[in-house]
Amino acid sequence: MKKADIVTFYTRLRDANPTPTTELAYASPFQLLIAVILSAQATDVGVNKATARLFPVAPTAASMLDLSVEGLSEYIKTIGLYRTKAKNVIATCRILVEEHGGEVPANREALEALPGVGRKTANVVLNTAFGEPTIAVDTHIFRVSNRTGLAPGKDVLAVETKLLKCTPDEFKRNAHHWLILHGRYVCKARKPECERCIVTDLCRFKGKST
Repeated sequence: MKKADIVTFYTRLRDANPTPTTELAYASPFQLLIAVILSAQATDVGVNKATARLFPVAPTAASMLDLSVEGLSEYIKTIGLYRTKAKNVIATCRILVEEHGGEVPANREALEALPGVGRKTANVVLNTAFGEPTIAVDTHIFRVSNRTGLAPGKDVLAVETKLLKCTPDEFKRNAHHWLILHGRYVCKARKPECERCIVTDLCRFKGKST
C-alpha cells in the first residue's frame, strides 16, 4: 500500500472511531494484564464475564495470589485452558508481589519474563496501560495487514515490524485498536463485509465482494 493510501486508511479509521480502546474490562494495569493473559484463545466477552466476578474479589496482585491456583480456577473455569492460565496468573502475581511491589512493570523485558506473557500480551499492556506506541499483532491484525496490503508478512513478528515502520507516528498510539476492531467486525476471517468497509477502495484483497 502506498504511503498516501496508508495515511488515508488510518485517517478514515480514526474519523470513524476517534478514541478506540480494548473491549476487555479492567480498572488498573494489573487487571488489564490478567485479562489479556486470560484472553488467549478465548473471547473478550467470555473473559469479561469471568473477571466481572473475579476482580471485585481479587483486584490486586496480592489479593489474587491469596486465592491460590485452586481458588482462581473456580472463577475462570468457563474460559478455555483455564487450568494452565490459573497456574500462570498465580505465578505472575507472585513475581509482581515479590519483585515489583505488586505493580505491573512498564517495560517489555520485565513483562515478557512473567509466566503466560509473550510479546503480544506485553505489547497490549504497554500500549493500552502505559500509552506506548506498540502494535500487538493478533490473528485479526495479521489478517487485516496481509489482506489489505497494509503490512504483509509471513509471521506476526514480520507484520509487527512492517506496521511499526509504515504507520505514521500520529496513528501509532491507536493503530492496534483500530486494526483489531476492523478485523473483528468488518474484515472478518470467513466472510469480510466489504460492502460496508470504509477502506475497501484502498484494499488489495482480490476476493473483495464489492
